[in-house]
Amino acid sequence: MMNIEEKTAVITGGGSGIGAAIATELARQGASVVVAGRNLEKLEAVCQQYPDRIFAIAADVGNRDEATNLIKQATEKLGHIDILVNSAGTNVPNRMMHNLDPADWDKMMQVNATGAFNCIRETLPQMRERRDGLIINISSISGLRAAALGGVGYNASKFAVSGLGMSVGDEVREEGIRVTNIYPGEVDTPILVKRPSPVSDEHRAIILKPEDVAAAVLMVVNLPPRARVPELTIMPTVQSFV
Repeated sequence: MMNIEEKTAVITGGGSGIGAAIATELARQGASVVVAGRNLEKLEAVCQQYPDRIFAIAADVGNRDEATNLIKQATEKLGHIDILVNSAGTNVPNRMMHNLDPADWDKMMQVNATGAFNCIRETLPQMRERRDGLIINISSISGLRAAALGGVGYNASKFAVSGLGMSVGDEVREEGIRVTNIYPGEVDTPILVKRPSPVSDEHRAIILKPEDVAAAVLMVVNLPPRARVPELTIMPTVQSFV
Protein backbone atom coordinates (compact mmCIF):
# COMPACT_ATOMS: atom_id res chain seq x y z
CA MET A 1 0.00 0.00 0.00
CA MET A 2 1.05 3.59 -0.62
CA ASN A 3 2.19 5.56 2.42
CA ILE A 4 -0.07 8.58 2.02
CA GLU A 5 1.70 10.52 4.78
CA GLU A 6 4.69 10.93 2.48
CA LYS A 7 2.66 11.95 -0.58
CA THR A 8 1.71 15.25 -2.16
CA ALA A 9 -1.39 16.04 -4.18
CA VAL A 10 -2.97 18.74 -6.31
CA ILE A 11 -6.78 18.79 -6.45
CA THR A 12 -8.52 21.00 -9.00
CA GLY A 13 -12.08 22.04 -8.30
CA GLY A 14 -11.02 21.82 -4.67
CA GLY A 15 -13.20 24.58 -3.25
CA SER A 16 -16.38 22.54 -2.87
CA GLY A 17 -18.11 19.25 -3.55
CA ILE A 18 -16.10 16.24 -4.65
CA GLY A 19 -12.78 18.11 -4.91
CA ALA A 20 -13.04 19.48 -1.39
CA ALA A 21 -13.97 16.06 0.00
CA ILE A 22 -10.98 14.43 -1.73
CA ALA A 23 -8.60 17.09 -0.47
CA THR A 24 -9.89 16.78 3.08
CA GLU A 25 -9.63 12.99 3.08
CA LEU A 26 -6.09 12.95 1.69
CA ALA A 27 -5.03 15.57 4.24
CA ARG A 28 -6.68 13.57 7.01
CA GLN A 29 -4.56 10.63 5.95
CA GLY A 30 -1.43 12.80 6.22
CA ALA A 31 -0.81 13.98 2.66
CA SER A 32 0.22 17.53 1.77
CA VAL A 33 -2.40 18.95 -0.57
CA VAL A 34 -2.84 21.97 -2.82
CA VAL A 35 -6.44 22.82 -3.64
CA ALA A 36 -7.05 24.88 -6.77
CA GLY A 37 -10.07 26.69 -8.13
CA ARG A 38 -11.34 30.08 -9.18
CA ASN A 39 -12.82 31.11 -5.82
CA LEU A 40 -10.04 31.77 -3.31
CA GLU A 41 -12.47 32.29 -0.43
CA LYS A 42 -13.93 28.80 -0.87
CA LEU A 43 -10.47 27.28 -1.17
CA GLU A 44 -9.31 28.94 2.03
CA ALA A 45 -12.36 27.57 3.85
CA VAL A 46 -11.29 24.05 2.86
CA CYS A 47 -7.74 24.80 4.04
CA GLN A 48 -9.00 25.70 7.51
CA GLN A 49 -9.82 22.05 8.17
CA TYR A 50 -6.12 21.10 7.97
CA PRO A 51 -4.21 24.38 7.77
CA ASP A 52 -0.84 22.67 8.05
CA ARG A 53 -1.59 20.24 5.20
CA ILE A 54 -3.94 21.96 2.73
CA PHE A 55 -2.85 25.03 0.78
CA ALA A 56 -4.86 27.17 -1.64
CA ILE A 57 -3.88 28.43 -5.08
CA ALA A 58 -6.45 30.35 -7.11
CA ALA A 59 -6.47 29.30 -10.76
CA ASP A 60 -8.79 28.80 -13.72
CA VAL A 61 -7.44 25.53 -15.07
CA GLY A 62 -9.23 26.06 -18.36
CA ASN A 63 -6.81 28.93 -18.97
CA ARG A 64 -3.53 27.37 -20.11
CA ASP A 65 -1.32 30.07 -18.60
CA GLU A 66 -3.09 29.82 -15.24
CA ALA A 67 -2.85 26.03 -15.27
CA THR A 68 0.86 26.25 -16.00
CA ASN A 69 1.34 28.71 -13.16
CA LEU A 70 -0.73 26.51 -10.82
CA ILE A 71 1.45 23.44 -11.35
CA LYS A 72 4.59 25.56 -11.05
CA GLN A 73 3.45 27.11 -7.75
CA ALA A 74 2.21 23.78 -6.41
CA THR A 75 5.52 22.12 -7.22
CA GLU A 76 7.41 24.90 -5.45
CA LYS A 77 5.11 24.55 -2.43
CA LEU A 78 5.06 20.75 -2.23
CA GLY A 79 8.49 19.91 -3.66
CA HIS A 80 6.91 17.65 -6.30
CA ILE A 81 3.49 16.29 -7.20
CA ASP A 82 2.73 12.62 -6.54
CA ILE A 83 -1.02 12.75 -7.17
CA LEU A 84 -3.04 14.94 -9.53
CA VAL A 85 -6.82 14.87 -9.23
CA ASN A 86 -8.73 16.67 -11.97
CA SER A 87 -12.06 17.46 -10.32
CA ALA A 88 -12.92 20.86 -11.80
CA GLY A 89 -16.26 20.77 -13.58
CA THR A 90 -19.30 22.83 -14.47
CA ASN A 91 -22.70 22.57 -16.13
CA VAL A 92 -25.51 24.94 -17.10
CA PRO A 93 -29.32 24.88 -16.74
CA ASN A 94 -30.04 25.27 -20.48
CA ARG A 95 -28.26 22.12 -21.59
CA MET A 96 -30.27 20.66 -24.49
CA MET A 97 -29.35 21.18 -28.13
CA HIS A 98 -32.29 23.53 -28.72
CA ASN A 99 -31.34 25.91 -25.90
CA LEU A 100 -27.61 25.47 -25.24
CA ASP A 101 -25.76 28.74 -25.70
CA PRO A 102 -22.58 28.20 -27.77
CA ALA A 103 -20.69 30.22 -25.15
CA ASP A 104 -21.79 27.70 -22.51
CA TRP A 105 -20.63 24.84 -24.75
CA ASP A 106 -17.22 26.53 -24.97
CA LYS A 107 -17.10 27.06 -21.21
CA MET A 108 -17.89 23.43 -20.38
CA MET A 109 -15.34 22.11 -22.86
CA GLN A 110 -12.75 24.54 -21.54
CA VAL A 111 -13.26 23.81 -17.83
CA ASN A 112 -14.23 20.14 -17.89
CA ALA A 113 -11.99 18.81 -20.67
CA THR A 114 -9.29 21.34 -21.54
CA GLY A 115 -8.69 22.02 -17.83
CA ALA A 116 -7.83 18.37 -17.26
CA PHE A 117 -5.61 18.33 -20.36
CA ASN A 118 -3.77 21.46 -19.23
CA CYS A 119 -3.01 20.09 -15.77
CA ILE A 120 -1.96 16.66 -17.03
CA ARG A 121 0.28 18.21 -19.64
CA GLU A 122 2.04 20.36 -17.06
CA THR A 123 2.38 17.63 -14.43
CA LEU A 124 3.44 14.65 -16.54
CA PRO A 125 7.06 15.72 -17.19
CA GLN A 126 8.03 15.58 -13.50
CA MET A 127 6.19 12.28 -13.05
CA ARG A 128 7.98 10.85 -16.07
CA GLU A 129 11.31 12.03 -14.71
CA ARG A 130 10.66 10.20 -11.41
CA ARG A 131 8.89 7.30 -13.15
CA ASP A 132 6.17 7.56 -10.56
CA GLY A 133 2.82 9.30 -10.24
CA LEU A 134 -0.94 8.91 -10.08
CA ILE A 135 -3.49 10.92 -12.08
CA ILE A 136 -7.18 10.64 -11.26
CA ASN A 137 -9.81 12.23 -13.47
CA ILE A 138 -13.24 12.77 -11.93
CA SER A 139 -15.31 12.22 -15.06
CA SER A 140 -18.99 11.29 -14.74
CA ILE A 141 -21.42 8.58 -15.65
CA SER A 142 -22.20 11.11 -18.41
CA GLY A 143 -18.75 10.29 -19.78
CA LEU A 144 -19.81 6.68 -20.34
CA ARG A 145 -23.32 7.13 -21.70
CA ALA A 146 -24.96 10.28 -23.01
CA ALA A 147 -28.32 11.03 -21.41
CA ALA A 148 -30.58 14.06 -21.16
CA LEU A 149 -29.78 14.42 -17.46
CA GLY A 150 -26.25 15.67 -18.17
CA GLY A 151 -27.04 17.60 -21.30
CA VAL A 152 -25.26 18.00 -24.63
CA GLY A 153 -22.22 20.04 -23.57
CA TYR A 154 -21.61 18.27 -20.26
CA ASN A 155 -21.90 14.83 -21.84
CA ALA A 156 -19.51 15.74 -24.65
CA SER A 157 -16.98 17.28 -22.28
CA LYS A 158 -17.03 14.26 -19.98
CA PHE A 159 -16.63 11.86 -22.91
CA ALA A 160 -13.57 13.95 -23.80
CA VAL A 161 -12.19 13.56 -20.27
CA SER A 162 -12.78 9.81 -20.44
CA GLY A 163 -10.93 9.52 -23.74
CA LEU A 164 -8.13 11.73 -22.46
CA GLY A 165 -7.61 9.61 -19.36
CA MET A 166 -7.67 6.29 -21.19
CA SER A 167 -5.28 7.55 -23.86
CA VAL A 168 -2.77 9.01 -21.43
CA GLY A 169 -3.01 5.97 -19.17
CA ASP A 170 -2.12 3.66 -22.04
CA GLU A 171 0.74 5.93 -23.11
CA VAL A 172 2.45 6.12 -19.72
CA ARG A 173 1.63 2.73 -18.17
CA GLU A 174 5.18 1.46 -18.70
CA GLU A 175 6.70 4.60 -17.16
CA GLY A 176 5.50 3.99 -13.60
CA ILE A 177 2.55 6.38 -13.96
CA ARG A 178 -1.03 5.28 -13.36
CA VAL A 179 -4.14 7.03 -14.65
CA THR A 180 -7.67 6.38 -13.38
CA ASN A 181 -10.98 7.70 -14.66
CA ILE A 182 -13.68 7.72 -11.99
CA TYR A 183 -17.28 7.91 -13.19
CA PRO A 184 -19.63 9.06 -10.41
CA GLY A 185 -23.37 8.87 -10.84
CA GLU A 186 -25.52 11.50 -9.16
CA VAL A 187 -23.72 13.24 -6.31
CA ASP A 188 -25.10 15.80 -3.86
CA THR A 189 -22.84 18.73 -4.77
CA PRO A 190 -23.35 22.44 -5.57
CA ILE A 191 -23.56 21.66 -9.31
CA LEU A 192 -27.10 20.38 -8.68
CA VAL A 193 -28.34 23.96 -8.43
CA LYS A 194 -27.65 24.22 -12.17
CA ARG A 195 -30.19 21.53 -12.99
CA PRO A 196 -33.10 22.73 -15.20
CA SER A 197 -35.49 21.65 -12.42
CA PRO A 198 -34.87 21.98 -8.67
CA VAL A 199 -33.58 18.86 -6.90
CA SER A 200 -35.65 17.93 -3.87
CA ASP A 201 -34.23 17.27 -0.42
CA GLU A 202 -35.63 13.75 -0.67
CA HIS A 203 -33.66 13.09 -3.85
CA ARG A 204 -30.47 14.58 -2.42
CA ALA A 205 -30.80 12.22 0.54
CA ILE A 206 -30.62 9.06 -1.58
CA ILE A 207 -27.81 9.94 -3.99
CA LEU A 208 -24.07 9.83 -3.43
CA LYS A 209 -22.27 12.26 -1.14
CA PRO A 210 -18.89 13.80 -2.02
CA GLU A 211 -17.21 11.71 0.67
CA ASP A 212 -18.36 8.55 -1.13
CA VAL A 213 -16.35 9.57 -4.19
CA ALA A 214 -13.45 10.57 -1.94
CA ALA A 215 -13.50 7.04 -0.50
CA ALA A 216 -13.23 5.63 -4.03
CA VAL A 217 -10.28 7.92 -4.72
CA LEU A 218 -8.62 6.80 -1.49
CA MET A 219 -8.99 3.16 -2.53
CA VAL A 220 -7.17 3.90 -5.80
CA VAL A 221 -4.49 5.92 -4.01
CA ASN A 222 -3.87 3.13 -1.52
CA LEU A 223 -3.12 0.52 -4.17
CA PRO A 224 0.54 -0.44 -4.69
CA PRO A 225 2.33 0.85 -7.81
CA ARG A 226 1.96 -2.54 -9.49
CA ALA A 227 -1.83 -2.11 -9.63
CA ARG A 228 -3.72 0.38 -11.74
CA VAL A 229 -7.44 0.98 -12.10
CA PRO A 230 -8.11 2.43 -15.56
CA GLU A 231 -11.82 2.96 -14.90
CA LEU A 232 -14.04 2.96 -11.83
CA THR A 233 -17.78 3.60 -11.70
CA ILE A 234 -19.56 4.55 -8.46
CA MET A 235 -23.30 5.17 -8.43
CA PRO A 236 -26.17 5.60 -6.00
CA THR A 237 -27.88 2.31 -5.27
CA VAL A 238 -31.14 3.72 -6.65
CA GLN A 239 -29.72 5.01 -9.93
CA SER A 240 -30.06 2.92 -13.08
CA PHE A 241 -27.02 2.47 -15.32
CA VAL A 242 -29.16 2.19 -18.45
